[in-house]
Amino acid sequence: MQPIKKSLWSLHFAIILLGITGLFSKIIPLNALEITFGRSIIAFMALLCFVVLQGRKIRLNCLKDYGIAILLGAIMSVHWITYFASMQYSSVSVGMIALFTFPIITVLLEPFFEDIRLVWQDILSAIIVVIGILLILPENSIGNNVTQGILIGIVSAFLYSLRNLLQRKYFNHYSGVQAMTYQTLIISICLAGFISVDMINADYTIYFYLIILGTICTALPHTIIAFTLIHLRAKTFSLIACMQPLYGIIFAMLVLHEEPNLQTLLGGLMVISAAFYETFNASKLHKANQLQNSS
Repeated sequence: MQPIKKSLWSLHFAIILLGITGLFSKIIPLNALEITFGRSIIAFMALLCFVVLQGRKIRLNCLKDYGIAILLGAIMSVHWITYFASMQYSSVSVGMIALFTFPIITVLLEPFFEDIRLVWQDILSAIIVVIGILLILPENSIGNNVTQGILIGIVSAFLYSLRNLLQRKYFNHYSGVQAMTYQTLIISICLAGFISVDMINADYTIYFYLIILGTICTALPHTIIAFTLIHLRAKTFSLIACMQPLYGIIFAMLVLHEEPNLQTLLGGLMVISAAFYETFNASKLHKANQLQNSS
C-alpha cells in the first residue's frame, strides 16, 4: 500500500478513536474532572514511553517554553473537563456538535494572533453556526440540561481554539506528540488535588475504561496523527478531523442508544458544514499566501 493511502486510512482510524472518547462521559460513572484526570495521567505515561522509545528528547529548549507548556496544559485541562461535562449535561451528540463550533471560533480569534482579516464568508459561516446551535436548543431556558450542555460545549470549543492558536504561534517547533506529552502531564498535576474518594475506591472496571480512554482513545490517535502528517498535508488532516462529530454521533446511537431528533441532526449538519467550509477555506488562503510570498 502506498504511504499516502496508508496514512489516509490511519488518519481516519485515529479520528474514529477520538470520536469514541465522548462515549466515556456516559460509560464512566465519575464526574468530568475525574475522568479528565484519569485520561490525562494514563495518556501521559503512554506518550512518554513512546517519546523515550523513539529516542526523542524530553527536555524543552528554554525556560520560556516550559512556561508556554504550563499555560497550554492549563487551558487543555479546562477544555477536557468542559468537553466531558457538556456531554454529561446533555448527550454525546449535542456535546460533539457544540465542540465543533471551534473552527468558526478559531476564525474569529485569528485576527488577534495573526495578520488576518475577517471576510464576509467568515461572518456568514458564523451566522450559520449560530442558527445551527439555535435549532438544537430545546427551549429558551438556561436551566435546561441540553441548553447548559451546549453552552459548556461552546466554552470547551473556545478553549480548544485558544489552545490551538497559542500552540501554533508559540510551540510549533515541537512535534504534536511532544506537545501532548507535556500537556497531559500538566493536566494531571493541575487536577491531582481535586480527586475524590469515589475515584480512589472505584471499581476495577472503571480503571479499565480509563486505561482504554487514556491509551487507545487518546495517546494512540495522537501518535498516529503525528505519523500521518509526515505524508499528508495539514489541510487533509483538518478536513478529515471534521468527521469526528459524525463518528461520535454514530457510536452514541449504536452503543448508548441515543436518538437525536431531526432538529438536532439538521443543526448539527449546519455546524459541521460550516466547520468543514472554514477548514477548507483556511488551508486555501494559506496556500495562496505562500504562493504570494514566494513570488
